[in-house]
Amino acid sequence: MKRILITGSGGLIGSESVRFFAKKGFEVHGIDNDMRAYFFGQDASTKWSVSELKKSLPKYHHYKIDIRDNAAIEKVFKKNKFDLIIHAAAQPSHDWAAKEPFTDFSVNANGTLVMLENFRKYCPKASFIYTSTNKVYGDTPNLLPLVELETRFEIDKKHQFYRGIDESMSIDQTKHSIFGVSKLAADVMVQEYGRYFNLKTAIFRGGCLTGPNHSGAELHGFLAYLAKCIATGKQYNIFGYKGKQVRDNIHSYDLVNAFWHFYKKPRIAEVYNMGGGRHSNISMMEAIEKIEKLTGKKANIKYSKTNRIGDHIWYISDVAKFQEHYPAWKFKYDIDDILKEICKYGHF
Repeated sequence: MKRILITGSGGLIGSESVRFFAKKGFEVHGIDNDMRAYFFGQDASTKWSVSELKKSLPKYHHYKIDIRDNAAIEKVFKKNKFDLIIHAAAQPSHDWAAKEPFTDFSVNANGTLVMLENFRKYCPKASFIYTSTNKVYGDTPNLLPLVELETRFEIDKKHQFYRGIDESMSIDQTKHSIFGVSKLAADVMVQEYGRYFNLKTAIFRGGCLTGPNHSGAELHGFLAYLAKCIATGKQYNIFGYKGKQVRDNIHSYDLVNAFWHFYKKPRIAEVYNMGGGRHSNISMMEAIEKIEKLTGKKANIKYSKTNRIGDHIWYISDVAKFQEHYPAWKFKYDIDDILKEICKYGHF
């Protein structure tokens, strides 16, 4: 039986990975110490998710440990020979990171180094997948020649990035946010472990990762939190850009399925931009309108002209590189499918 280790196993991508690979016959081991509750409060806790995993998957092995604790992580690696590691644990908010830079960097950068070094020492033949972020490009996307339309910002169809932003965009000379820097440090380290030690590593730079299992919070989880606010009548705050900022959204299943395709045919130190692309994207204004129709409730919106530092005005991922490497991979969900699932099954 193949064995997999998943960090952040109670989170959106982690829990999707647990279920996906359990169905594939893997012996699944998960690490999650519910730091999300520390970051964003009890409403964002992943305890409910971990509890459901334990109930539905009796053979799931859970470790409530901190990824920064090398001694504890080393014990897990010494006891188990893993075939695949999915590292999804993180401090995920650029707003929160500015409040506690040491915590943010230690979790995102140091925690990743702990995982990488134990991977190298104890199971170097395995594959290591890291969930990075489009924030590694900083606010460079905001320099693109964007056009303001009625409900969204867009880019000219003749522009090289109209299909989406690919991996050629510079990660240098830009304002990343503190969070963007800690994720970038980990991103580059995962690449380096692949190249320097000749290990099978992959970096997936995510757009908006979403789905009904997201414990949405104001500082992280755009669609899930928006749907939660509209469904419950809670005020939703829009920060700048007239609510016309655009995000591509990828369902957690589609991302984890991409992990599966990489695992079956791994490569060394590959970087992939991964989001909904042109297949699945939406502006904030458009999302509000769709969710209002799905829930039958009116959104309680408060608008602030001041945008969040380093926030993207328009970001759509070009997933062509991954599709070229893994042509059998296809999207299962588009934006309407995602919104229907969140509104019907979301954790509100």
